Amino acid sequence: MHEQLIELITQHVGLSAQQQELCRRFMEPVFYPKNSIIEEEGKVPAYLYYVVSGFLRLFHYNDKGDEVTTHINCPPGFITSYAHFNNGSRSEENLECITECELLRITKVDLDLLIKEIPSFKDFSIYVFQQSLSYNEKRSKELATLTAEQRYLRLMDVQPELLQNVPMQYIASFLGMNPKSLSRIRKQIIR
Repeated sequence: MHEQLIELITQHVGLSAQQQELCRRFMEPVFYPKNSIIEEEGKVPAYLYYVVSGFLRLFHYNDKGDEVTTHINCPPGFITSYAHFNNGSRSEENLECITECELLRITKVDLDLLIKEIPSFKDFSIYVFQQSLSYNEKRSKELATLTAEQRYLRLMDVQPELLQNVPMQYIASFLGMNPKSLSRIRKQIIR
């Protein structure tokens, strides 16, 4: 289970066999069933997760009580409510397993220790953070500038696996539209 993560890290930074073993020791393997809420709003996120398999989403409730999906993650990749995990503050978001999930997780204390013990892991952490920032900037721009249909077509092109594994109501919310609009767009595309 750890090999996928070790391979990802070594694509970007060098790790000795001993350092790889430290990563294995600090990253705890966990399995969650479909629809599990693994981090709850109102609490400080306990873990940073690496997704080995499965699909997860971050969501919150708007002022009307509707769920708003802000992020959907598919393997491989990292997920948590990053800002709150980093600074130890209470998150407004929930982290839910959309499907059964195989994850590796690490606490903030252990992550800081790992970064201290393995200087190249700090470089990898910076890389992951930069990728996350870049993704969020691109996503914000797309939500602001693309039409609903363009956003859906982009998702079809860039992340087609989401369409096969994630319920349409979550995808609609993620794309900033209601399920009826997404259904209409999908019908138009099929024609």
